[in-house]
Amino acid sequence: MKRYFPFLIILVILSLTFIFPSVEYDKTVKSNFDTGDIAWMLMSTALVLIMTPGLAFFYGGMVNKKNVISTMLQSIVCMVIITVLWGIFGFSLAFGDSIGGIIGNPSTFFMMKGMLGNASWKAAPTIPLLLFAMYQLKFAIITPALITGAFAERIRFNSYIIFLVLFSIFIFSPLAHATWHPDGVLAKLGVLDFAGGTVVHMSAGWAALASALFLKRRNEANHSPARITYVMIGTGLLWFGWFGFNAGSAFGANHLAVIALATSTTASAAGGVTWIFFDMLRGRKPSAMGTCIGAVVGLVAITPAAGFVSVPHSLAIGIISAVVSNLVVEWRTRTSIDDTLDVFPCHGVGGMVGMLLTGVFANHNVNAGVSTDGLFFGHTHLFLIQLLALVATSIFSFFGSVILLKVTDMISPLRVSAEDEIVGLDISQHGEKL
Repeated sequence: MKRYFPFLIILVILSLTFIFPSVEYDKTVKSNFDTGDIAWMLMSTALVLIMTPGLAFFYGGMVNKKNVISTMLQSIVCMVIITVLWGIFGFSLAFGDSIGGIIGNPSTFFMMKGMLGNASWKAAPTIPLLLFAMYQLKFAIITPALITGAFAERIRFNSYIIFLVLFSIFIFSPLAHATWHPDGVLAKLGVLDFAGGTVVHMSAGWAALASALFLKRRNEANHSPARITYVMIGTGLLWFGWFGFNAGSAFGANHLAVIALATSTTASAAGGVTWIFFDMLRGRKPSAMGTCIGAVVGLVAITPAAGFVSVPHSLAIGIISAVVSNLVVEWRTRTSIDDTLDVFPCHGVGGMVGMLLTGVFANHNVNAGVSTDGLFFGHTHLFLIQLLALVATSIFSFFGSVILLKVTDMISPLRVSAEDEIVGLDISQHGEKL
């Protein structure tokens, strides 16, 4: 029966495509579409998508050679699983009519209905609603993929698929709705998250910590990166795609997109150089791995702040986040926590640092949507709101992920056998090898 069940789901989806063709055409509102904005958002959507293969290279190069294919596939499979889920009801959970400011009504955009004609999203009126949905899909894809670095080299692939579906439904979608929907509970509080500090990085980081604790340590203590060159390629793809991630969150080819692109560039560079200089300060050699990790940490930290802070403050965010994450990585290595690729210290902590520093450096002259300037400019309100969002998101993401891990483990054991782990996941889970 286990062999038949997954394909039965495919047959159900096939049936839904005949029952719900979604060909309704919206003629009620005059179009405000702007071709320049549409062109930029088409490009941004493609840029964000390339981040997931970039992440596959980034993570794949860090694991042992016998687990490279499995680790990379864990990222790539998100592209196919989450896209199908998003098209059926995932987008509606995140951006449908609000239910208590916590989750969207799954029927609002079920099977992508109401996407044709002049339909648009409230916060992005110059682009078609379908383009907005496809852009947000790419965030939904990469978020569970980020978690995979925490349990790399020891998770059963079939169980992982169950977990990523549950995570997308019960963790990502509520956070996306609460933060980015105008009626979301965090949005109404005035929380600033330009491109995903809470929704993407903190949720993935806390889920990563929960996963590392739940699956416990690997049986093999040695950890030899298979291809540092893969890590460098992955970093380049991530940095390139991040321009769509952050600058695309302006939802148009406008001055805010330029600001987000500039702050993303400078924060990443500051993070990369700070990481290796901090390593040198502590008596270590400047490494390719350290440079790449630092650059990504800078990108993580600037994500919530990208469209709210100036370039000088983006440099500060990159520098501070790199030092803090470096110290947390060092702390993690002294514990029994086996977060294989340090997802929590880099993405979780980086996201938290970025959220707090948004509350420090945000300024209304950068973005008119900032109603109260940050702590640096003498105001405490925004900083306290950001701190509240940080605490609430952390509790929800961590304990929610623990519950989902337990549910998944009850359905299908999460951990591979000791024998399969020794052989390697490439062979034991997929029958393939480098």
